[in-house]
Amino acid sequence: MKRKLEQLIFFILCFAMAATLSGCNGGKDPSAKTVGIVMPSKSIERWGRDGEYLRSLFTEEGYNVELRFSDDVLRQINDIQVLIADDVDILIVVPIDGGTLSRTLEDATIKNIPVISYDMLVLNTDAIDCYVSFDNYRVGALQGQYIVDALSPDETEDTFNIELVTGDPADNNARFFFGGAIDVLQPYIDSGKFIVPSGKTTFDQTATPGWSMDLAFKNMQNTLASYYSDGKRLDAVMCSNDGLGLGVLNAVQSDYLGGNTPVITGQDGDTAALQSIRDGKLSMTVYKDVRNEADVTVSVATAILEGKALDESLIGELPAECVFDTESYDNGVKKVPSFLLVPEVIDSDNVDSLLKNR
Repeated sequence: MKRKLEQLIFFILCFAMAATLSGCNGGKDPSAKTVGIVMPSKSIERWGRDGEYLRSLFTEEGYNVELRFSDDVLRQINDIQVLIADDVDILIVVPIDGGTLSRTLEDATIKNIPVISYDMLVLNTDAIDCYVSFDNYRVGALQGQYIVDALSPDETEDTFNIELVTGDPADNNARFFFGGAIDVLQPYIDSGKFIVPSGKTTFDQTATPGWSMDLAFKNMQNTLASYYSDGKRLDAVMCSNDGLGLGVLNAVQSDYLGGNTPVITGQDGDTAALQSIRDGKLSMTVYKDVRNEADVTVSVATAILEGKALDESLIGELPAECVFDTESYDNGVKKVPSFLLVPEVIDSDNVDSLLKNR
């Protein structure tokens, strides 16, 4: 009886050990290729949503997935190093700071691990095989055009006061957003139809480190105190993303002495921004359906792993509308082949339909 009990205990322990080992392996198929995904902080709604959706898509396609969220640059460098050491078959990276990863990604090149730069461009390295994002210049152009359409400067003798609030100088996309917006707004600034009382009209003057909502709030408070304290009318603020727009909105609500509601732009379609649009506060957001961006990324990654050429011929195989661009995105070392999706404007006219799908 004692021997049978010992045998039973032995088999239970063996079973538990096998289950533990299986759990450590995460249920991965050892024959499947492994995708390493590195995102910025999960606390930022956009990246938490993107990361989890990418993981689910790649898993459905039979890939193993190692997903890491990095709270700062040093952590991101370490996360990438770990994935390279794990011999992942392909890396998908959203850089926190586009200029800090070149040395780290040299190891990916040495190991022949292809790298997709996702949404934000990794700079100063030839390790990037391609870039998947939205047409970032068009994002800014849509924001600028929304302000023009809302104020209708061509239909009146009036002039309008506007301000510009742009993104993180370490994010290459921020310059494209600004470029698209300023190209629309600059003719009206030059003609005197749009006046910028603060005088801040360049990217460096209007940049917001870290895309910080709190910093956007404080900067707008200072702008209002310095240039609008006499009740001067503020007609519009071109903000490059939703966080900046909501920060500016908070400052306007607390410190603006004018009687009007300024046009305030955004980007990303964050839930808080959509609700603010519905409440008649934030004016608009440029929505980039991350599901489409993730779908395209999975298709492009599969093409790379199958040895297909990254060229115009892939466009017809992709699951969302894209353009293929080989000229616009120079990361300082190479012009990175880019698959660019088409964004859309969301405002009070169509926000309800988008909120229903959240």
